[in-house]
Amino acid sequence: MSRYCSQCGKSLKACICEWIQSLTSNVELVILQHHSETNRPMGTARILNLSLNNSHCFTGEDFSAHPQLNQLLEDESYHHFVLYPGQGSLSHTEVANKLAEERKVRVILLDGTWKKAYKMWQLSTNLHALPLIHLPDDLQGNYRIRKAPSDNSLSTVEAGYHILSLLEPERDFSALIDAFNHMIEFQIQQMPPGVFDKNYRT
Repeated sequence: MSRYCSQCGKSLKACICEWIQSLTSNVELVILQHHSETNRPMGTARILNLSLNNSHCFTGEDFSAHPQLNQLLEDESYHHFVLYPGQGSLSHTEVANKLAEERKVRVILLDGTWKKAYKMWQLSTNLHALPLIHLPDDLQGNYRIRKAPSDNSLSTVEAGYHILSLLEPERDFSALIDAFNHMIEFQIQQMPPGVFDKNYRT
């Protein structure tokens, strides 16, 4: 008998499936996950992929020749954006205008540390021609059990939650954050007494 959940991939005692809710969105998310994130017990991309029926998750580092991703990018019925705070990136308001015109939108998320996400961006030349989109600067992350370069650094599921909520404010995506918070609390409870306070609290 496996010690891991066949659906979420986490150990049975850390299974998050009871908190996963099936969500509908007009915006499709495409998650490009760095291969080093695949088996991390605290990885959050899985929450997005399990919750959103129209999401896609691909693993690798250089996605330039990735056949499934390139097939999606060739679909001209969609507008594709990369959630990445580069020069000339668009605000969510500008992207929301596409939805207002009843045009299909896909948003690509890079799942990895800032250093790994940057390398994925550099290597994946098929993304370079796509417009970038950025989140508001004042958003605060709650990824308390992983070190972050700044207070407004977000986990992948938080980034997905915020971009969906901003582009589709009429829909409720809070179940994504609820599942994330349950996962965080479980991991904190597994730590020896004092470890979280010593290493993670500020």
